[in-house]
Amino acid sequence: MRLTLPPSAPGMRIGLYGGSFNPAHLGHRHVTLAALRRLGLDRVWWLVSPGNPLKSRSALPSVEVRSAQAHRIARHPRIAVTGIEAALGVRFTVQTLRFLKRRCPGVHFVWIMGADSLGTFHRWKGFAEIARLLPIVVIDRPGFTMTPLSARAARRLADARIPEEAASTLALRPPPAWVFLHGPRSSLSSTQIRASTGPTTSRRPQARLQSTTDTANFMSSRTA
Repeated sequence: MRLTLPPSAPGMRIGLYGGSFNPAHLGHRHVTLAALRRLGLDRVWWLVSPGNPLKSRSALPSVEVRSAQAHRIARHPRIAVTGIEAALGVRFTVQTLRFLKRRCPGVHFVWIMGADSLGTFHRWKGFAEIARLLPIVVIDRPGFTMTPLSARAARRLADARIPEEAASTLALRPPPAWVFLHGPRSSLSSTQIRASTGPTTSRRPQARLQSTTDTANFMSSRTA
Protein backbone atom coordinates (compact mmCIF):
# COMPACT_ATOMS: atom_id res chain seq x y z
CA MET A 1 0.00 0.00 0.00
CA ARG A 2 1.31 3.44 -0.97
CA LEU A 3 2.01 5.93 1.83
CA THR A 4 -0.16 8.97 1.21
CA LEU A 5 -1.19 11.31 4.01
CA PRO A 6 -4.38 13.39 3.97
CA PRO A 7 -3.75 17.12 3.42
CA SER A 8 -2.50 19.13 6.38
CA ALA A 9 -0.70 22.39 7.12
CA PRO A 10 1.13 23.90 10.10
CA GLY A 11 -1.30 25.37 12.60
CA MET A 12 -4.13 22.96 11.79
CA ARG A 13 -5.87 21.08 14.60
CA ILE A 14 -6.28 17.47 13.53
CA GLY A 15 -7.83 14.64 15.50
CA LEU A 16 -6.51 11.10 15.04
CA TYR A 17 -9.03 8.30 15.56
CA GLY A 18 -7.46 4.87 15.23
CA GLY A 19 -8.97 1.42 15.16
CA SER A 20 -9.68 -1.65 13.10
CA PHE A 21 -13.04 -0.20 11.91
CA ASN A 22 -14.35 -3.74 11.48
CA PRO A 23 -16.75 -2.44 10.42
CA ALA A 24 -16.92 1.35 10.63
CA HIS A 25 -20.34 2.45 11.89
CA LEU A 26 -22.36 5.50 12.91
CA GLY A 27 -20.94 5.28 16.44
CA HIS A 28 -17.50 6.10 15.01
CA ARG A 29 -19.00 9.01 13.13
CA HIS A 30 -20.81 10.21 16.27
CA VAL A 31 -17.56 10.25 18.29
CA THR A 32 -15.79 12.06 15.44
CA LEU A 33 -18.39 14.79 15.08
CA ALA A 34 -18.37 15.35 18.85
CA ALA A 35 -14.60 15.82 18.77
CA LEU A 36 -14.74 18.12 15.74
CA ARG A 37 -17.34 20.34 17.35
CA ARG A 38 -16.24 20.52 20.95
CA LEU A 39 -12.48 20.63 20.40
CA GLY A 40 -12.65 23.04 17.47
CA LEU A 41 -10.76 20.65 15.20
CA ASP A 42 -10.15 21.36 11.52
CA ARG A 43 -10.07 17.71 10.48
CA VAL A 44 -10.23 14.18 11.88
CA TRP A 45 -8.27 11.33 10.31
CA TRP A 46 -9.60 7.80 10.69
CA LEU A 47 -6.53 5.57 10.94
CA VAL A 48 -7.65 2.13 9.73
CA SER A 49 -5.16 -0.22 11.38
CA PRO A 50 -3.81 -3.53 10.06
CA GLY A 51 -5.23 -5.03 13.27
CA ASN A 52 -5.36 -4.35 16.99
CA PRO A 53 -2.48 -6.22 18.74
CA LEU A 54 -4.80 -6.70 21.74
CA LYS A 55 -7.53 -8.38 19.66
CA SER A 56 -7.83 -11.44 17.43
CA ARG A 57 -7.16 -10.83 13.73
CA SER A 58 -8.89 -13.98 12.52
CA ALA A 59 -11.16 -13.31 9.54
CA LEU A 60 -10.21 -9.62 9.59
CA PRO A 61 -10.99 -8.02 6.19
CA SER A 62 -8.16 -6.23 4.41
CA VAL A 63 -7.30 -2.61 5.16
CA GLU A 64 -8.54 -1.71 1.67
CA VAL A 65 -11.95 -3.30 2.24
CA ARG A 66 -12.39 -1.72 5.66
CA SER A 67 -11.21 1.68 4.40
CA ALA A 68 -13.70 1.63 1.54
CA GLN A 69 -16.52 0.83 3.95
CA ALA A 70 -15.31 3.56 6.33
CA HIS A 71 -15.45 6.11 3.49
CA ARG A 72 -19.11 5.25 2.98
CA ILE A 73 -19.87 5.75 6.68
CA ALA A 74 -17.82 8.95 7.20
CA ARG A 75 -19.69 11.08 4.65
CA HIS A 76 -18.16 14.34 5.86
CA PRO A 77 -15.74 16.76 4.17
CA ARG A 78 -13.67 17.10 7.36
CA ILE A 79 -13.23 13.36 7.95
CA ALA A 80 -10.38 11.64 6.07
CA VAL A 81 -9.95 7.86 6.01
CA THR A 82 -6.40 6.56 5.69
CA GLY A 83 -4.57 3.24 5.87
CA ILE A 84 -1.15 4.75 6.51
CA GLU A 85 -0.33 2.29 9.28
CA ALA A 86 -0.33 -0.60 6.81
CA ALA A 87 1.81 1.46 4.44
CA LEU A 88 4.25 2.23 7.24
CA GLY A 89 4.35 -1.40 8.35
CA VAL A 90 3.73 -0.50 12.00
CA ARG A 91 1.73 -2.44 14.59
CA PHE A 92 1.44 0.03 17.43
CA THR A 93 -0.15 3.47 17.79
CA VAL A 94 2.95 4.94 19.39
CA GLN A 95 4.93 4.17 16.21
CA THR A 96 2.35 5.94 14.07
CA LEU A 97 2.35 9.00 16.30
CA ARG A 98 6.14 9.27 16.28
CA PHE A 99 6.05 9.26 12.48
CA LEU A 100 3.28 11.86 12.20
CA LYS A 101 4.97 14.21 14.66
CA ARG A 102 8.14 14.08 12.55
CA ARG A 103 6.37 14.25 9.19
CA CYS A 104 3.93 17.06 10.03
CA PRO A 105 5.74 19.66 12.16
CA GLY A 106 3.50 22.45 13.35
CA VAL A 107 0.28 20.41 13.11
CA HIS A 108 -1.62 20.19 16.40
CA PHE A 109 -2.62 16.54 16.59
CA VAL A 110 -5.06 15.19 19.21
CA TRP A 111 -5.61 11.50 19.90
CA ILE A 112 -9.30 10.50 20.08
CA MET A 113 -10.54 7.45 21.95
CA GLY A 114 -13.79 6.13 23.36
CA ALA A 115 -14.17 5.69 27.10
CA ASP A 116 -14.13 1.91 26.61
CA SER A 117 -10.58 2.17 25.23
CA LEU A 118 -9.46 4.21 28.24
CA GLY A 119 -10.08 1.15 30.39
CA THR A 120 -7.36 -0.78 28.54
CA PHE A 121 -5.11 2.15 27.62
CA HIS A 122 -2.50 1.14 30.21
CA ARG A 123 -1.99 -2.09 28.22
CA TRP A 124 -1.07 -0.25 25.02
CA LYS A 125 2.58 -0.37 24.06
CA GLY A 126 4.16 2.92 25.13
CA PHE A 127 0.93 4.39 26.52
CA ALA A 128 2.87 6.86 28.69
CA GLU A 129 4.80 8.01 25.61
CA ILE A 130 1.54 8.44 23.70
CA ALA A 131 0.35 10.76 26.45
CA ARG A 132 3.59 12.73 26.17
CA LEU A 133 3.31 12.98 22.38
CA LEU A 134 -0.28 14.21 21.97
CA PRO A 135 -3.18 15.64 23.98
CA ILE A 136 -5.97 13.06 24.33
CA VAL A 137 -9.75 13.38 24.24
CA VAL A 138 -11.87 10.57 25.68
CA ILE A 139 -15.49 10.43 24.49
CA ASP A 140 -18.16 8.96 26.77
CA ARG A 141 -19.56 5.54 25.83
CA PRO A 142 -22.57 3.69 27.32
CA GLY A 143 -21.49 1.81 30.42
CA PHE A 144 -18.16 3.62 30.72
CA THR A 145 -19.11 7.01 32.17
CA MET A 146 -17.28 6.18 35.42
CA THR A 147 -14.17 4.92 33.62
CA PRO A 148 -12.05 8.04 34.34
CA LEU A 149 -12.42 7.37 38.05
CA SER A 150 -11.27 3.74 37.86
CA ALA A 151 -9.05 3.27 34.80
CA ARG A 152 -5.39 2.70 35.64
CA ALA A 153 -4.23 5.09 32.90
CA ALA A 154 -6.65 7.77 34.13
CA ARG A 155 -5.23 7.51 37.65
CA ARG A 156 -1.69 7.66 36.28
CA LEU A 157 -2.52 10.78 34.26
CA ALA A 158 -4.84 12.40 36.81
CA ASP A 159 -2.76 15.58 37.10
CA ALA A 160 -2.95 16.10 33.31
CA ARG A 161 -6.75 16.03 33.10
CA ILE A 162 -8.35 19.37 32.20
CA PRO A 163 -11.93 20.51 32.92
CA GLU A 164 -14.51 19.63 30.30
CA GLU A 165 -15.38 23.30 29.82
CA ALA A 166 -11.78 23.87 28.63
CA ALA A 167 -12.04 21.23 25.89
CA SER A 168 -11.76 23.80 23.10
CA THR A 169 -8.20 24.58 24.29
CA LEU A 170 -6.98 20.98 24.31
CA ALA A 171 -5.38 20.88 20.85
CA LEU A 172 -3.07 23.78 21.69
CA ARG A 173 -2.03 22.53 25.13
CA PRO A 174 1.37 20.90 25.60
CA PRO A 175 1.01 17.19 26.43
CA PRO A 176 0.36 15.44 28.66
CA ALA A 177 -3.17 16.83 28.70
CA TRP A 178 -6.50 15.05 28.35
CA VAL A 179 -10.20 15.67 28.72
CA PHE A 180 -13.25 13.45 29.19
CA LEU A 181 -16.29 14.60 27.22
CA HIS A 182 -19.81 13.74 28.31
CA GLY A 183 -22.71 14.04 25.90
CA PRO A 184 -25.03 11.96 23.71
CA ARG A 185 -23.66 8.41 23.53
CA SER A 186 -23.96 5.93 20.68
CA SER A 187 -24.79 2.37 21.69
CA LEU A 188 -23.29 0.88 18.50
CA SER A 189 -20.14 -1.24 18.51
CA SER A 190 -18.29 -3.10 15.77
CA THR A 191 -18.57 -6.33 17.76
CA GLN A 192 -22.35 -5.93 17.96
CA ILE A 193 -22.62 -5.28 14.23
CA ARG A 194 -20.46 -8.28 13.29
CA ALA A 195 -22.58 -10.52 15.50
CA SER A 196 -25.88 -9.26 14.04
CA THR A 197 -24.89 -9.26 10.36
CA GLY A 198 -23.61 -12.81 10.11
CA PRO A 199 -24.92 -15.39 7.67
CA THR A 200 -28.10 -16.04 9.65
CA THR A 201 -29.42 -12.48 9.64
CA SER A 202 -29.27 -9.32 7.59
CA ARG A 203 -30.45 -7.01 10.33
CA ARG A 204 -28.18 -4.09 11.17
CA PRO A 205 -28.52 -2.43 14.59
CA GLN A 206 -29.66 1.17 14.46
CA ALA A 207 -27.75 4.00 16.12
CA ARG A 208 -29.25 4.98 19.44
CA LEU A 209 -28.26 7.87 21.70
CA GLN A 210 -28.51 7.41 25.44
CA SER A 211 -29.15 10.37 27.73
CA THR A 212 -28.34 11.17 31.31
CA THR A 213 -29.27 14.42 33.04
CA ASP A 214 -25.95 15.93 31.98
CA THR A 215 -26.41 14.65 28.44
CA ALA A 216 -29.88 16.21 28.21
CA ASN A 217 -28.45 19.57 29.33
CA PHE A 218 -25.74 19.28 26.69
CA MET A 219 -28.22 18.47 23.93
CA SER A 220 -30.47 21.35 24.99
CA SER A 221 -27.61 23.84 24.93
CA ARG A 222 -26.54 22.70 21.46
CA THR A 223 -30.01 22.82 19.94
CA ALA A 224 -31.13 26.09 21.53
